[in-house]
Amino acid sequence: MRIPLSWLREYAQVPADASAEDVMAELVKVGLEEEDVHRPTDEISGPIVVGQVLSIVKEEQTNGKTINWCQVRVVPEGATQTLTNEGIDPSGVQGIICGAHNFVEGDKVVVTLPGAVLPGDFRITPRKTYGHVSAGMIASSRELGIGDDHDGIIVLSALGLDPETGTDAMELLGLYDQAAEINVTPDRSYAFSIRGVAREYAHATGTPYTDPASLVTVDAATAPGHPVKLADAAGIYGKDGCDRFLTRKVTGVNPALPTPPWMASRLNLAGMRSISLVVDISNYVMLELGQPLHFYDADKLTGTITVRRANPDETLKTLDGKERKLHAEDLLITDESGAIGGSATEVSDATSTVLIEAAHFEPISIARSRRRHKLPSEASKRFERGVDWNIADVAAQRAVDLLVQLAGGTDTTEITDEGTAPEAVVIDLPAGFASALIGIDYTEEQITWALGEIGAEIQNVESGYRVTAPSWRPDLATKQDLVEEIARLVGYHLIPATLPTAPPGRGFSRVQGQRRRVVAALVDAGLTEVLSYPFVTKVQNNTFGAPEAGEVAAVKLNNPMSSEFGFMRTSILPGLLGIARRNHGRG
Repeated sequence: MRIPLSWLREYAQVPADASAEDVMAELVKVGLEEEDVHRPTDEISGPIVVGQVLSIVKEEQTNGKTINWCQVRVVPEGATQTLTNEGIDPSGVQGIICGAHNFVEGDKVVVTLPGAVLPGDFRITPRKTYGHVSAGMIASSRELGIGDDHDGIIVLSALGLDPETGTDAMELLGLYDQAAEINVTPDRSYAFSIRGVAREYAHATGTPYTDPASLVTVDAATAPGHPVKLADAAGIYGKDGCDRFLTRKVTGVNPALPTPPWMASRLNLAGMRSISLVVDISNYVMLELGQPLHFYDADKLTGTITVRRANPDETLKTLDGKERKLHAEDLLITDESGAIGGSATEVSDATSTVLIEAAHFEPISIARSRRRHKLPSEASKRFERGVDWNIADVAAQRAVDLLVQLAGGTDTTEITDEGTAPEAVVIDLPAGFASALIGIDYTEEQITWALGEIGAEIQNVESGYRVTAPSWRPDLATKQDLVEEIARLVGYHLIPATLPTAPPGRGFSRVQGQRRRVVAALVDAGLTEVLSYPFVTKVQNNTFGAPEAGEVAAVKLNNPMSSEFGFMRTSILPGLLGIARRNHGRG
């Protein structure tokens, strides 16, 4: 998980001068593992400034291409030129060739001036082209490394921005930001979000924390939303495959609007490509709150949405364009036309009404489907580790707010929320258990403080504490889990390093001594002890496992290291023959 520091600072008190290394050093204290540091400035450098297009002259070329010969002011009007790089005009007005056509005179744009370096070690210098000396470049998102859009340049005016001409565009676009990358262990799904990591940073530093979920005001429904049916009650794993499915609808969306540079920059720094405004909003909310979302083109849906298991021989065309044959264990979102969520219902440039899905799925179902179809994704990474059941409505509202704010949409306040909340996990922690397990005499204040910090509700009972785990911590299930939280928040560094006391005794036991003598006698007789794996194939068991023909009853492994060797051996002969063959082959 990559954590842009500017994003983290919105919810945790990270010092303004703190580096990504400083942040990782704090997170290590609470058990997160540091991975890497990412800085756009490692690949890009200025001068990159805000420019204003003064004039555009369209020139038709012999190859049929039309280029724009532009005059662009790169310093404030009337200001003394302060840029002294070679190739920058003293007047502060640059002549620049541009092949894009999505801007007009008067627009504020991003200009890379001579001396700048763009990703890929692309150095900007004055060069003669199309009969002019182009002293710079008007930049697109792709050229700056913050998105994939290369059809047109970044027009700040179209994004509602009106910075002063000559302003440092790298600051404006968040290119001085940096990200700390951490390794998230499988049991700590909440750390796959800015929300979770900000909480951990506050734990490590003792500074205040603001839960981003608390800043979202969830609208009350004014009308029923899209009809939804959960048809996988007590699914094949004994649990509902989907126990919550919430939808919201936004109309009047303009998906052609560009993604704001600040959002594109954060997504890029977090390791995700900026694709389009609607898709970027979905990814932004997932990274911020940890709840994966799915956006449908509402006009492409037919009838009730039903969550069910796949039927025999059912197929689905996924977003990568492949037709996939489904398995009976696969969980599907369907309407009256069949499975949805693939290419048939995805949001396109023609979409005007977006249906937002925020659901909670059973982790094992998602994990098995992901492995079966070899379709890893940021969403499955979170679902298979466990997502906060209570965050779905908040995440959907956050997406609605961004679609209204950035995409010109209108919230219909039509809400569907199907499902029943699971019972909270309640764990009894006996008094003295934490101290006995860790070897430190934890005080009652330390125990209640640590458990309160992770969001647990604590009730004192006669035998100790009755603890209700927070909904965003599906990994907390036993008293040992609670002790681990106490140990890491109070501080691992306080745990003393002591050597274990050697058990009393006088050498080998009687049985150990007998075994050693037997082994020594066999070696003296010329034999060699060998070690073979206990995992064999079904054919090997049937061949060597019984004196008569027929299949041998053998233990089948649920999770074998190799699908071929999926059984426990019923005879040592297959292993011995394998060793003999290997030794013979090696002389």
